[in-house]
Amino acid sequence: RFDAGYAAARAAVASGELGRLHTVLGFTLDPSPPPASYIPGSGGIFRDCAVHDLDILRWVTGQEVVEVYATGSNLGADYIRAAGDIDTAAVTLTLADGTLAQLSASRYNRAGYDVRMELRGHDDSIVVGLDHRTPLRSVEPGAVAGDGGYPGFLDRFRDAYAAEIAAFASLVTDGGSSPCTVSDALAAFVLAEACDISRRERRPVAVAE
Repeated sequence: RFDAGYAAARAAVASGELGRLHTVLGFTLDPSPPPASYIPGSGGIFRDCAVHDLDILRWVTGQEVVEVYATGSNLGADYIRAAGDIDTAAVTLTLADGTLAQLSASRYNRAGYDVRMELRGHDDSIVVGLDHRTPLRSVEPGAVAGDGGYPGFLDRFRDAYAAEIAAFASLVTDGGSSPCTVSDALAAFVLAEACDISRRERRPVAVAE
């Protein structure tokens, strides 16, 4: 909510400048997995990693998710599989107005920490998180290489964390309403739970469940 790119995306959707929104793509790709000791208590990739994409999807679009279908695989360290978790996940979500969203999460992206969101409408398309540090390498002739990926979330969201701390201090001293509510946190957790059920049972899950 405090990242300038996500805030701009929310404003673009709300203003209607994209036209009818039809597709949203979200990505959270970590440079490397957490240590083996962390995974068993992490809650799994949907509650620990993709939950942020689930939360920001609701906030940017202003819509609720009505159904999810999630799948995943283990392509890396055995200790993630041993804990009953996955290291790579893909989720297809249907929003209340029929807009489709797809989320991708992985514990393996050595090129760098990659968090992005693409929003596609009938009139325009925009992207959050695409800059000279985005860990993507174009293979098109003449393409300009970037400056190297972000090593982690503290670097990627440094300005957002500073803005969040300032907002918190302002709320403490001056009062007001928090843009990060308990209801929002609970809604994101419910979506993460639905994703986990979907992945384990190999079926679409209605959020109303």
